[in-house]
Amino acid sequence: MSKTNCAIIGSGNIGTDLMLKIANTSKSLNLTGVIGIDPASEGLAMAKSMNLPISNEGLQGFMEMPEYQDTKIFFDATSAGAHQMHHDLIAKDGKQMIDLTPAAIGPYCVPVVNLSEHLQEQNVNMVTCVGQATIPMVAAVNQVSSVRYAEIVASVSSKSAGPGTRANIDEFTQTTALGLEKVGGADKAKAIIVLNPAEPPLLMRNTVFTLCNPTDQNLVKESIESMVAQVKSYVPGYRLKQEIQFERFRSNNPCSIPGYGEFEGLKASIFLEVLLTL
Repeated sequence: MSKTNCAIIGSGNIGTDLMLKIANTSKSLNLTGVIGIDPASEGLAMAKSMNLPISNEGLQGFMEMPEYQDTKIFFDATSAGAHQMHHDLIAKDGKQMIDLTPAAIGPYCVPVVNLSEHLQEQNVNMVTCVGQATIPMVAAVNQVSSVRYAEIVASVSSKSAGPGTRANIDEFTQTTALGLEKVGGADKAKAIIVLNPAEPPLLMRNTVFTLCNPTDQNLVKESIESMVAQVKSYVPGYRLKQEIQFERFRSNNPCSIPGYGEFEGLKASIFLEVLLTL
């Protein structure tokens, strides 16, 4: 099977990690360029050492290189502000953009939940790394019973958060919360992100709380475990850290959520761990 040519915009932590994954493991993508704006960046230096075409003059510089014409897909790992410009530049040439920033020009895409709906979109937004880990869990519960409220708390290694992520931290949390609603199906949602400076760097941990209408908790458990297996098929390091915990709230002891009101229903506490490896 022939590979699809792609390029990465952004030579920071996220772009460099993606570069290594595509170059070393992908059976369907061929990397035709790594694009940055800092000639001294470690990511561009690494790409050059791997004999990959590079541009240190941004996307406009890459568009003047011969590799641009045959590149079909661009992964944008820069910032929400820069993404709009990048989208405008390549849209006229019919290229496809995979947005790894919180810009969300295109629809949110979480492969295990709604990939088939967006295969023809010119620009799709991958929400956030936290969103990709947590939205499937909310969607799994919502498949069984309507999720009235969802809240996630993500603990991410500070070392993994480059300047682009830090500059967009508000957009990061807002985009994640919107993804929990638009893709996960929650009526209301909240996202809390913790950058942990621990050394050695900790693994990504995500706690997902959902409150759904009263239902059989065994059905919810089965749906969550099935969804975990589906995500694990393309993220091998994705797993439940411990057993799912349930709590019921009835009219005599409603669940009170500040700013949202009181609810009856079934609360599920889902504890995830994500180990990202090549």
